[in-house]
Amino acid sequence: MRDRSPTTTATTGTGTGTVDGITGAGTDLITVSGLSHRFAQPDGTALTVLDDVSLTINEGEFVAIVGPSGCGKTTLLNVMSGLEEPTAGTVSLRGRPPVAGAPGLGYLFARDTLLPWRTVLGNAELAMELRGVGKAERRERAREFLAAVGIDGFLDAYPAQLSQGMRQRAAIARTLADQPSVLFLDEPFSALDAHTKLQLQDTFAGLWQGLGSTVVLITHDLGEAIGLADRVVVFTKRPGRIKTIFDVDLPRPRSMMELQGDDRFHRTYEMLWNQLRDEVG
Repeated sequence: MRDRSPTTTATTGTGTGTVDGITGAGTDLITVSGLSHRFAQPDGTALTVLDDVSLTINEGEFVAIVGPSGCGKTTLLNVMSGLEEPTAGTVSLRGRPPVAGAPGLGYLFARDTLLPWRTVLGNAELAMELRGVGKAERRERAREFLAAVGIDGFLDAYPAQLSQGMRQRAAIARTLADQPSVLFLDEPFSALDAHTKLQLQDTFAGLWQGLGSTVVLITHDLGEAIGLADRVVVFTKRPGRIKTIFDVDLPRPRSMMELQGDDRFHRTYEMLWNQLRDEVG
């Protein structure tokens, strides 16, 4: 993944910001246009969670989405990945409606969702196994990614024998070993303690740069969004609309540990928080 140019910009509304300093540069991969979504309530009314959202995400880009609880962030991720059908508007992935479980799509949840009856190695092979990857190839790739996340010493252990952090490492290895071209992340580091979170964010960032996947991350952690993403999309409170999009000017590769002492990181954090604070009050 290329370094970003050192010019932080903030745009309001539903624009897409800049990529390498050139508006519209890069290849559009995910296009969201006029998206609205409602859920039926027990009393027969409809709850609108997303309202007229438009966003373009480029090939190889890392986009983080932040906003108050209940503003529709996860719903947007589910629509982008084909798990939900939008009430109004459209979403396209390479010009076509997204299909859940399609080859090349990865989805990582806040909780690990490991299969309890399979070992760490067996879990890491699962996505590749379902795609028909040969045993030798999938085992080698699973071992490689488990080593990369630091749990290759627990290949024969079962999820119940692991800490939450170790289980999440296994889940990350399982997802990335399948080498998805598009990766949807729903708060994958939220259940971890602060130190483990920083370590795993750095590990994930290094692996992502090697794969070059397009990533959409949902998070409540502004520091995480700034440290990992190329752009940060700020949502309003429900019904969720795009309030602001920030380009992150921090060069890659980044270290979440080192960013804690970087003035640019803290300035960007302050700008994001100033946009978000009115939405969470």
